[in-house]
Amino acid sequence: MKVLSPTDSAFLWMETRNQPMHVAGLNIYSPPPGAGPHFVSQLLAGWGRHLSALPPFNQRPVLRRGLWYWEDDTEFELDYHLRHLALPHPGRIRELLAMISRLHGNLLDRNRPLWEAYVIEGLPQGRFATYTKIHHALVDGVTGARIMAESLARTADEDKPPVWAQVYSRHPTVRREAPAKGLIKQLASAARAGRDILPGVAGGLWDIVRAADPDSASALPFHAPPTPFNVEISGSRRFAAQSYSLARLKRIGEAAGATVNDVTLAICAGALRRYLEVQKALPRKPLIAMVPVSLHGETDAGGNQVSLLLANLATNLRDPLKRLQRIVQSTTQAKERLKAMPRLQKMAHGITSISPMGAGMVMGTSKQRPGFNVVISNVPGPKHTLYLNGARLDEVYPVSIATHYLALNITISGYGDNLGFGYIACRRSVPALQRMLDYTDESILELERALADKLTPATPAPVKRATRKRVMASRARP
Repeated sequence: MKVLSPTDSAFLWMETRNQPMHVAGLNIYSPPPGAGPHFVSQLLAGWGRHLSALPPFNQRPVLRRGLWYWEDDTEFELDYHLRHLALPHPGRIRELLAMISRLHGNLLDRNRPLWEAYVIEGLPQGRFATYTKIHHALVDGVTGARIMAESLARTADEDKPPVWAQVYSRHPTVRREAPAKGLIKQLASAARAGRDILPGVAGGLWDIVRAADPDSASALPFHAPPTPFNVEISGSRRFAAQSYSLARLKRIGEAAGATVNDVTLAICAGALRRYLEVQKALPRKPLIAMVPVSLHGETDAGGNQVSLLLANLATNLRDPLKRLQRIVQSTTQAKERLKAMPRLQKMAHGITSISPMGAGMVMGTSKQRPGFNVVISNVPGPKHTLYLNGARLDEVYPVSIATHYLALNITISGYGDNLGFGYIACRRSVPALQRMLDYTDESILELERALADKLTPATPAPVKRATRKRVMASRARP
């Protein structure tokens, strides 16, 4: 058995019916040339021969002596985890997103390994999708994206085992420990790390109590304005997503002297500003975004390796270029501060700085004094084209987590020459989420118009309306 880290365990403790703690990926594929109508059925028949699962897909959580552990599921049932669905006629992307919205609101069964995989057929031209959800206690966004990418092939003529039947040696559930030894090792590691953790805790506490400078671009916890996103949520979800050219966003960044991550934050900020304007709920103070920062490049440890930074989204500024410049100032200051910290200090600082949110959620004060307004995450993805038994992976969209007082989550995932924006929200708390796609379009165009004299010419590409890569959330109730 393997003891969970405190960070991984937190996702199990936080989970409720209205607050599922799983993340997911939606992949859309084109079948190989000449594939017949039974391609998906044949794919599933081949997968059905892999009746055993390997770590982390054979691990279920158990609670002992107040600690969570992973243990092997000795009664693993593939039929429970692998599911075959078909879209209702006419099989548009609209119907696919309605289905994903319903599936994503359902809890995973803790008596079994915490994952489910769906193969969904019925899209036009024989296209099909996979939707795979896995508990955040098992993986963070970066690890989940890496596992999904590694499970696919780089060439159309290569067939690989399904995702649950491959070896992922870097994942922490591969290593086994006795419960007592795991507890002792965890305590010993904490003691050795004290010199890094304690300064991080102190820095996080200082961020909570120190006064904010109104003229500074930096963002501090619990200085965000109340918004319609910072309310209690239901268990139902709505999902909307859209894909954009990475080259297009890079051109904006080059013209403005900003990174692609800063550009994506500015795009989201413009869309959020417009959404709140329409809802007549735009606050005078700027929205604050929590941006997860992956630390996997600093350690070989598995599990959730993440810190965070807070970004001033400058939604109080009407000018899109000034908004982007303010965001660049904010993220640059936050990154410079994190850069000076060791890995464990970064993690401790991030967790401590937002730790009062737990009490605020219980007492209801997070509605009037949120720690931040929205989560915006950017997950790197593979640059090369991937295949599933010859089927080409066309589009990748992340599906993340909405929580109480954080009713909207925006996650952006890269694949090839595109970035997939995924918006997940409580469908009751965030009405008309699909309009965020229109506002995202408008936000990009605003930046391009503001930088028109500095943008490098784009390489012209044919536009085919029928194949425009856009998906929208359905209005149908889950």
